[in-house]
Amino acid sequence: MSVLKVIEILANSDKSWEDAARKAIKHASKSVKNIRSVYVQDQSASVSNGEITEFRVNLKITFEVN
Repeated sequence: MSVLKVIEILANSDKSWEDAARKAIKHASKSVKNIRSVYVQDQSASVSNGEITEFRVNLKITFEVN
């Protein structure tokens, strides 16, 4: 039987929501092992002078607990 845990993390990028999600997983995988899936719970962006300046994602990461 596997035991799975879910954590919630926030990340940002000046390029895209996808880049923010990739950065989040890359950073989280340094301390969280056995990541199985990621769920993008929410997306938002910061705007300045009519342009998007920052993409933000709120993720739920599922990983197996040993």
